[in-house]
Amino acid sequence: MHSAGQAYALAAEITKRPMLSLTGLMFYDAQIAGLPDSSPAVRTVKRLSARELLARRQEVILAVRNLADLLLINGGGTGSLHIVSHDHQLTEVAAGSGLYGPTLFDHYRNFTPTPAAYFVSPVVRKPSPRHAVVYSGGYIASGSPGWSREPLPWVPRQLRLLRTEGAGEVQTPLRGPAAVALRVGDQVWFRHAKAGELCERFDRLHLVQDDQIIDDVPTYRGEGRNFG
Repeated sequence: MHSAGQAYALAAEITKRPMLSLTGLMFYDAQIAGLPDSSPAVRTVKRLSARELLARRQEVILAVRNLADLLLINGGGTGSLHIVSHDHQLTEVAAGSGLYGPTLFDHYRNFTPTPAAYFVSPVVRKPSPRHAVVYSGGYIASGSPGWSREPLPWVPRQLRLLRTEGAGEVQTPLRGPAAVALRVGDQVWFRHAKAGELCERFDRLHLVQDDQIIDDVPTYRGEGRNFG
């Protein structure tokens, strides 16, 4: 987050240009919202940071309001909604990937999102009785490379990625007790790590209630957008 002085200088640069209008601010506390509660040290840092950012947001808002009438002040992310929602300086809060309940949010202590998005891939090969290979599946999330960015097989349970290969662009080999019963053509359901990889790979998302598809909506790719 910028300091109040930096925010004021940036706002001054914007407001002196007649073709631009400054109407809002957006705050994002990545060190809270995007960081799982992996250790007592991390939880302590997040708690102290939340306290500091409350005061710093106020300083930035007051500084910018000296130059512009602010119509909206946005803040937060999935991992900090339970904190920033108590900050009455904000006019709106943002959830992001957490609306889908992807796997990156499985390791937060203060909230438990319900998984709400999956992609499905069919079994295309059985190289051994203990293995099953599904089509494609290498939808890797942004961020630091590692296993936390890989999609995870979810249904049937007791499937896991191969540590030597992971999820691949062409194929994804799986092993585990459930792989024994899988046959070519069977479907495996995966959960993604973040929301972006689904919306950049697929044109539409199907909205399902009970066992019925009740609607489908375009992703930004489906709307012909490319933000890369």
